[in-house]
Amino acid sequence: MAEDKKTPAETPAKKAEAKAPVAKKIAPKKTESQKTNSKTATKAKKPSGKTVTVTQIGSPIGRKAYQRQTLIGLGLNKMHRTRELEDTPSVRGMINAVKHLVKVEDAA
Repeated sequence: MAEDKKTPAETPAKKAEAKAPVAKKIAPKKTESQKTNSKTATKAKKPSGKTVTVTQIGSPIGRKAYQRQTLIGLGLNKMHRTRELEDTPSVRGMINAVKHLVKVEDAA
């Protein structure tokens, strides 16, 4: 009793799938304004030269989550750690959010 059994790989549907061409995704072309925006986004801002020294003097234990995350964003995660950061409005805003947990010294 030798019957010819077709394996699942030999069915006509599977053969058609194997021969079907793979569709390639074509990325849309960038417009001129998109090209210039991508170039300007990669340029880093020049440091202004002014720095501020921040030292953590308070513990984040028992504080709200945003205060813990702000300390991490400033690069402080343990007591009495000191970081010298560029004096920008964003850094000043972060310091203001956790001013009760840090000591700030202006450096030139």
